[in-house]
Amino acid sequence: MRILLVISLFIAGCAANPDLTPAESSGLTFIHLNDTYRLGAVEDGKRGGFGRVVTVIRELQAEGRDVRILHGGDFLYPSLESQLWNGLQMVDAFNYMDALAPMYVVIGNHELDRRTPEHLVNAVRASNFDWLGDNYRFVTGDSEVDAALQSAFTIDYAGKTIGFFALVLHADDGGNDRDYAPVDKDYLGNAKRVIEQLEARGVDAIIGVTHLHLWQDKEIAALRTEHPKLAFIVGGHEHEPEFSPLSDSSAAVMKGASNARVIWRIDMSFDANGQPRIEGQMLDMDSSVVPDADYTLLDNEWRGRLLDKFPFLEARVGEAAFPFDATEETIRNNETVWGNFIVDQMLTAFGEPADFAFINSGTLRIDDFISEDIAFEDIGRTFGFSSFLRYMTMTGAEFRQVMEAGFRGTGQSKGYFPQIAGFRVCVDRSRESGSRIVSLQVPVENGWQEIDTDAEYMVVVPDFLYRGGDGYQLPRDRPASRPGSELKYLVLDGIMRAQARGEAIGTPVDPANPRIEVYEAAVAHCFNGNSTLH
Repeated sequence: MRILLVISLFIAGCAANPDLTPAESSGLTFIHLNDTYRLGAVEDGKRGGFGRVVTVIRELQAEGRDVRILHGGDFLYPSLESQLWNGLQMVDAFNYMDALAPMYVVIGNHELDRRTPEHLVNAVRASNFDWLGDNYRFVTGDSEVDAALQSAFTIDYAGKTIGFFALVLHADDGGNDRDYAPVDKDYLGNAKRVIEQLEARGVDAIIGVTHLHLWQDKEIAALRTEHPKLAFIVGGHEHEPEFSPLSDSSAAVMKGASNARVIWRIDMSFDANGQPRIEGQMLDMDSSVVPDADYTLLDNEWRGRLLDKFPFLEARVGEAAFPFDATEETIRNNETVWGNFIVDQMLTAFGEPADFAFINSGTLRIDDFISEDIAFEDIGRTFGFSSFLRYMTMTGAEFRQVMEAGFRGTGQSKGYFPQIAGFRVCVDRSRESGSRIVSLQVPVENGWQEIDTDAEYMVVVPDFLYRGGDGYQLPRDRPASRPGSELKYLVLDGIMRAQARGEAIGTPVDPANPRIEVYEAAVAHCFNGNSTLH
């Protein structure tokens, strides 16, 4: 397999005892993955998928390693399959891996997508792996399921005890607020509480498994200053690899890429003083890793069930003018061909053309390439959940402030990054969040001009964003339509209309005239100084 990065993560205290005796080498390996929505591979089958994870596990076991699997949440939803089986297909896959190597999971915000607990009850009852949670509880009304959630969890290996804490996002930070799974927002306090409990029980090492933002994981990792047995934190929610190094004052933090495109291998041992020692490797699950043949049987079985339900899934509905990169790494960071086509359909969703439309890239879940024939499946996988639209009016000043939410924060692959239509925006990421838009321009005859702050514009947005999803705060004192016009059907209609005209889908992103541009301080202007409409 190809290793993207090898990082030595030696716990402080090891330097005085660098040579380990065989008896001190535990042979314990943790495999970490997070944010997985597909049973199989993505990117035309060339990356990711549990089949490749299974191959890695079997290789490690053949080397004599004792392997444990950690998952940082988001697996039951959203996906095309979860609309049918509410995540039970993922539970089946997790059970397969758990039978191979014990698996420990924290829930993510998407495990709580449903407003009632039936899906969670069924998933827990069907699972053989361990569910961990320390800042949330299961209150489903099913006593057996509620008791299945384990807090201050520990495992024993080779005479050592390793403890875990597990945390998930609160609704205020992008999680879901559900009566059947109340979440405590005090992440740091809960982590410290559990760490102290584990220390009182005499554990030899402590690991965090979380579904939080990276900055929150880093804040918790700083507890290592007072609690040196805190070895590392592995998490989810971000969809591209993340790494924060180990130091005397901070535990290491590691996250993989969605759909197991990149995973972590973390070897743990103990030095002569009993201090934990770890070494991490970030593994790229590309075509050099052959999916496990036995697991592929399970993948194919669920694929067969899916085609039984949707026999038209592989039907051709249109043609791509050229290959589209709709992977999450691209669509959550850049203007894209697929994103532009989708959001363009929103402009005419309600008859009279709207002035502007935008969508959060996190709604577009396909994480794959689209080339040659466009299948119904490409549309189904793009929309893992319903995306009903609304229209409303707002002033130019209000709209500009709303759009600031799409460019806040730091780091890659943010689900709130927008795909836009009807306007263009120039952003300076060196500025403070909330004031990064340098220029927001609207088309006028033969050119562009800055948005009129006092004028009113008609805007089409997903209902999810209208209700404050992904941090967008739209004016609530403005008239708005009821939710309507399911976006995935608008996209299907747009493709089929193009097909009827004999046209392929897709217009290349023009680097000379982008919809979204990053401000270049060196030249001190936006859009290459060009205000001409093309």
